Amino acid sequence: MNYTSPNWSNAILMTIDTQNDFVLPDAPARIDGTWEVTSKIRELLQVFRQNNLPILHIIRLYKADGSNVDICRREAVEKGFRIAVPHTQGAELVDEIKPNNETRLCPDQLLRGNFQEIANVEWIMYKSRWGAFYRTNLEKFLRTQNIDTIIISGCNFPNCPRTTIYQASERDFRIVMAKDAISQTYERGIDEMRNIGVNLMDTVEIVQLLKNR
Repeated sequence: MNYTSPNWSNAILMTIDTQNDFVLPDAPARIDGTWEVTSKIRELLQVFRQNNLPILHIIRLYKADGSNVDICRREAVEKGFRIAVPHTQGAELVDEIKPNNETRLCPDQLLRGNFQEIANVEWIMYKSRWGAFYRTNLEKFLRTQNIDTIIISGCNFPNCPRTTIYQASERDFRIVMAKDAISQTYERGIDEMRNIGVNLMDTVEIVQLLKNR
């Protein structure tokens, strides 16, 4: 039995930290290469929406007082650095990946740990640290939705996507890394993902597989 191959009928697409403050070319916390992969993320979103498959946008929100910020950034935020602040445009999803132009975050709901539904089988979830499973209801949410396969895309592979992949692997989820739809990937990291059973695919492969279902 193959325990790691994706079950496309039970798959969810995750975008990670695809927010204005991290993605836009002139953003205050721009992650190089993220704007460039946005078109690939959009292709994945399009085929998931067409197939009525679930999508989860995982985001950061940094309170201005620094109380929920990672310790490596907390001092900077306390001193006035503003990044992904609730109720600001910088915290919003980039327009290119929204299901519609009216989509806006509900920070109060998200900070309480709730999942914000923004379209049919499409949600936003807040995480407070690198990994999406850290002190969240993500695993319970996925099990309730009968999801066993996670497709990862988004911002800054060495940090949040990578950590989320390890956490998902620890929980026995099947994982697909859309390697051309994640910024800051590198060959050794890709090899390390392969070594723990992650399926490595380009966007065009994923799109074609879903179109042929």
